[in-house]
Amino acid sequence: MPAAYVLLTRDGPSGPEVLLQQRGPATTYMAGHWATAAAGHVEAGESVLGAAVREAREELGVELDPDALEPLTAMHRTDPGNPAPIEQRVDFFFTVRSWSGEPAIQEPEKCVDLRWVSPAVPPAPMVPHEHAVLALLAAGQVPAVVTFGF
Repeated sequence: MPAAYVLLTRDGPSGPEVLLQQRGPATTYMAGHWATAAAGHVEAGESVLGAAVREAREELGVELDPDALEPLTAMHRTDPGNPAPIEQRVDFFFTVRSWSGEPAIQEPEKCVDLRWVSPAVPPAPMVPHEHAVLALLAAGQVPAVVTFGF
């Protein structure tokens, strides 16, 4: 199932920053871990751009112009050691530097904190495949397509 990940970015006092969320206790995947502030599965009949805009609205209360989304990378991933094709995912990561509204927690049961951080120094623990993308971003070498877990 494809998913959209939106990294809100800004210039911070020490360099570029991204907005992350700490996943709350009501999440079904990696509660307590830090993750991209807006992300989610693409719904039936929806484009990945539409999903990115919807997730930013639902999770952060901000409005995005789809034309402002900058493709960062596509990640083909699986759980390490799991050969079942049904367990493979494709994630589309975007960055965006402009939006309407102030990012704020919209779903407190699913998100307990928001934090602007340097991609080079994310908080721990972090969702592993998202941490891998931040490390590439911090290094300034993000390929168009990456893999994780193979």
